[in-house]
Amino acid sequence: MSDIPVANTRTFAVMGHQGSGKTSLTDALAFALGLNDRLGSVANGSSLADYTDAEKARKNTIFAKPFTGVAKSKSGKAMKLVFVDTPGYADFFGQVCAAASAVDYSLMVVDASSGVQVGTRHAWKLCEKLGRPRAIVVTGLDKDNTDFAKTLAGIQDAFGDRCVPASLLLPDKKGVCGALASDGVPDELAETVEEAKNALTERASETDDALIEKFLDGQALTADEMSKGLKKAVQAGMLVPVFCCLPLAGVGIPELIEAQDVFMPSPQDMDVRDAEDQLVGAGPDDPFVGSVWRTVNDEFVGQLAFVRVWGGTFKSDSEVLNISKDQKERIGSLLSMLGKKQSALAAATAGDIVAVPKLKATAINETLCAAGHRARCKPIEFPAPVAFMAVRAKTQADEDKLGAALTRVCEEDPVLHVERNAETKQMIISGLGVVHIEVAVELMKTRSNVDVLLDTPKVPYRETVTALGEGHHKHKKQSGGRGQYGEVYLKVEPKRPDEEEWFVDAIVGGTIPGNYLPAVQKGLVEGMQAGAVAGYPVMNVKVTVYDGSYHDVDSSEIAFKIAGSKAFRDGMAKAKPVLLEPIMALKIMAPDQCMGDINGDMSHRRGRILGMGAEDGLQVITAEAPQAELFKYAAELRSMTAGQGSFEMAFERYDVVPANVAQKIVAEAAKNKEEE
Repeated sequence: MSDIPVANTRTFAVMGHQGSGKTSLTDALAFALGLNDRLGSVANGSSLADYTDAEKARKNTIFAKPFTGVAKSKSGKAMKLVFVDTPGYADFFGQVCAAASAVDYSLMVVDASSGVQVGTRHAWKLCEKLGRPRAIVVTGLDKDNTDFAKTLAGIQDAFGDRCVPASLLLPDKKGVCGALASDGVPDELAETVEEAKNALTERASETDDALIEKFLDGQALTADEMSKGLKKAVQAGMLVPVFCCLPLAGVGIPELIEAQDVFMPSPQDMDVRDAEDQLVGAGPDDPFVGSVWRTVNDEFVGQLAFVRVWGGTFKSDSEVLNISKDQKERIGSLLSMLGKKQSALAAATAGDIVAVPKLKATAINETLCAAGHRARCKPIEFPAPVAFMAVRAKTQADEDKLGAALTRVCEEDPVLHVERNAETKQMIISGLGVVHIEVAVELMKTRSNVDVLLDTPKVPYRETVTALGEGHHKHKKQSGGRGQYGEVYLKVEPKRPDEEEWFVDAIVGGTIPGNYLPAVQKGLVEGMQAGAVAGYPVMNVKVTVYDGSYHDVDSSEIAFKIAGSKAFRDGMAKAKPVLLEPIMALKIMAPDQCMGDINGDMSHRRGRILGMGAEDGLQVITAEAPQAELFKYAAELRSMTAGQGSFEMAFERYDVVPANVAQKIVAEAAKNKEEE
């Protein structure tokens, strides 16, 4: 495959909503390219793409996986197809983001019985953001009550009239007819094919002044002019060709493969820029540049880094520079991946995706370059977590291995985050949904033999005051020898946002000597670690120390620290203390018919709707809700909207907990304290 020119390489991702037929299309492409001796099936567990135990059990794609095959075009030239199957389930959208960053364009799969769904829109929006060209593959036309014209209308309604048919299913559903076909067109399709051909010709001609002039003069474009124009139109986003396929029957697959040569750009056609906006040359003689978009721990060869080659030639048994860490890496072998099978390669060029075993320092989102060359690829932007669970080891033996196991799964999946909450003393794992986190737990079990338990996280509540309170404490202790003495008078009140200092020294006349005031302040900080309501940390308070007394012999820093801490607690208890909870800002996206359910559910979560609008064909709700009500919202929203809803979440502020809710929290805190 290394002798195939870069101009004959096509690198793409298969993307779309869950259940649209992406993996079936991937298996059909692999079978047609001779990568498999039979057509793989997700349903019976024989899929070449969904080969992991977790994917077979769930019958869902979880991990993005690359394939490489060679086809002969009608002109007789060998064409290399490098394609990546991606998940459709929203919990694994991070894999989609990684794959989209590693390809030149995407095939968006739309099921005719479902039409454009939220997963389709998310994938489309991602490609728009990354500047990736697209084509659409319509599947499911063999299902009852499906119609290509109706599906196309839905696609054009969602994404515009730049979506033009490039192939049409024959009436007997045993084959397809290309929109550029010059013969063999059934009478029933003649008019539709002619319309599509004219639309494609018009968009191809619009990419070049000479071609548009030729088109307007009524002259036919040559096959070469047509292909060049179509590729330019697709690359510029002016054209999105729409194909028909029945993957399980193999219908439309050969034509789809041929269409990659006619419509879609090669790596040399793409304007690839590094993070400094410098052009990355795609030729084999250009300096090597590659980016790591995924890593995986293979049970046989250890860690594999998946590298997309953007330019130059990547050779086995060579040395390259990890520009992200300014560290040399020794490249032993390059592997071409075919499901769980691997084959060695001597070299790879632009458009290739290869796996590199046992790199010492290289991780996801890092760039490898030829020695002496400095180009850093643009980083992959992963989505922020929206689901959170507390994770703990099942046994002491698991506890000893837990840290390493968590680190391992997070290294493979940058969307997963793990941190220890210093306040709640819990280890929190976060991801894009409960299923996302559950899969991570399964991987820890199978790869690291670690059993863990998942719990709903504790909320990091805070406390503050709403009024002015006077506090006083005299610390006096005499037990033989030198005693302890320190007395502090202070005021506790709410701190205004415009006030910079929370501690005010208002001592007059030296009633507390200046050398003891730092100790008093330390005592206040200590007292703020556990407030007067339920023992949570205190925030947004202002403390003014205005009086006190000392003893020439018995006063000490420790005495004034204790006096300051207890005086603060006394003052806070009198300053109308309240419990605070974290409030999250939400952006919820769902179809219009789900708005009533979402609004009603949000009120049950003590949430507040701030506004509504429309975006990408979906209704958008902006809202605020307490974090305590949102730990499992990702799964609950999907259930409420039949998988059509999604949301983004970010911390907004702390706000007062309603009295009826606060009572339960205080009671629970008291119970936990007794148990401790």
